[in-house]
Amino acid sequence: MNQRLFFILAVLCGVSLFASDVSQAYAKQKPNIILIMADDLGYAELGCYGQTKIKTPHIDQLAAEGMKFTQAYAGSMVCQPSRSVLMTGQHTGHTAVRANDLNQLLYGQDKTVAEVLKDAGYATGIFGKWGLGYEGTPGHPNRQGFDQFTGQLLQVHAHFYYPFWIWRNDKKVMLPENENNQRGNYIHDLIHEDAKDFIRKNQNQPFFAYLPYIIPHVELVVPEESEHPYRGKFPKTQILDPRPGYIGSDDGLVTFAGMVSRLDDHVGEIVEMLEEMGIRDNTLIIFTSDNGGQGGTWKGMTDFFNGNAPLKGYKGTMYEGGLRVPFVVNWPGKVAPGTTSDLQIAFWDILPTFAQIAGTNVPKGVDIDGISFLPTLLGKGNQKKHKYLYWEYTKGEMRSRALRMGDWKAVQNRMKNSIELYDLGKDVGETKNLAKQNPEKLKEMEQIMQQAHTKPRDFPQTLKPVGIKGYVK
Repeated sequence: MNQRLFFILAVLCGVSLFASDVSQAYAKQKPNIILIMADDLGYAELGCYGQTKIKTPHIDQLAAEGMKFTQAYAGSMVCQPSRSVLMTGQHTGHTAVRANDLNQLLYGQDKTVAEVLKDAGYATGIFGKWGLGYEGTPGHPNRQGFDQFTGQLLQVHAHFYYPFWIWRNDKKVMLPENENNQRGNYIHDLIHEDAKDFIRKNQNQPFFAYLPYIIPHVELVVPEESEHPYRGKFPKTQILDPRPGYIGSDDGLVTFAGMVSRLDDHVGEIVEMLEEMGIRDNTLIIFTSDNGGQGGTWKGMTDFFNGNAPLKGYKGTMYEGGLRVPFVVNWPGKVAPGTTSDLQIAFWDILPTFAQIAGTNVPKGVDIDGISFLPTLLGKGNQKKHKYLYWEYTKGEMRSRALRMGDWKAVQNRMKNSIELYDLGKDVGETKNLAKQNPEKLKEMEQIMQQAHTKPRDFPQTLKPVGIKGYVK
């Protein structure tokens, strides 16, 4: 080999090695992101938000060592549209899925936070309830930016803690130990173990682990070791499930507390694992809930624990109890410990925040409603604020909606009902309807709600609902 050619090859190799080193160094600088979302956990069902009867030491520690938001909002008052908002960065006046409707799903043109992070070099995994597309559709998580999926595609499947099968990507994993009414494999535990495996396998590269766990959504059931610490501490209360075939509890308050504590224990396991792998300091953890605490049959249970206190309403309503959720952010060395923020944020802010953290951009050609709250997390820079926050629940001709603008909150639980108006700065419990006293403010907010709404997709109703026998034997 002549000297000139040798020199050129040496230079090229040197450049290649240098570029590789820079690339690896940059990859190490990108923080891992773990988003843990409980299912139907009320605003005050964690110790760090005032809970006194249920013990949640691990999540409380995340809050003590990080930031707690006091005015954080879910994407919707129920699970499916809330998840669509989280994924797309669009509020329910714009996002694809606006109701709990198995036929509403994401299409190929919908860009998710998983796709944004995957394009930025992240490994992506989801473990738990998806709810935005079933098998064979463009809404399947593996077609929406996720490399790995374990869980339930349909929210009805996610109602059950002892199903006889579950999804791993596009494959059904059979669980014969749960057949014939056996309780061999508590499905939350299986999902949790797969989530941990994903984190372990990807510890040497940036990863996004989305953990939409199904606890503490009813049915009411949890292994005995989680109930035991609470046995005899609450009035023994039978809480049966009115839905045929669903599991209820003869000691329902104990069961519910045990479910929340089991979730908390598993959050602790994830943190401990990150520390053991030496990646804790480079990992952003967010803990939240998909909507407010449970009402209906389970209203008394939520009330016993003051689960939505001091807020009005429950899951399924546009009041604060249906929309405001716990939101804890922990990021060692970046988020100051022991801090509290009253910034008004909502699930549609997650996509632009994660994009900025990953050093990438939001999807082009898409109207994103969210605003990055990274300046608030880091305690520096100019934090932009929302002019308003908007929610709607639209299914056919039925629509409920709400708007928050500053301290004012407009609520219309059905379009046929009059719009209610509250001053949350003075009345966080929404006890005094001020609509008659403030007609101009009411008119202004109604106009904004009209402007925030776009025509929803006309989803073909092709999926036939599968009954309980499709998931439980």
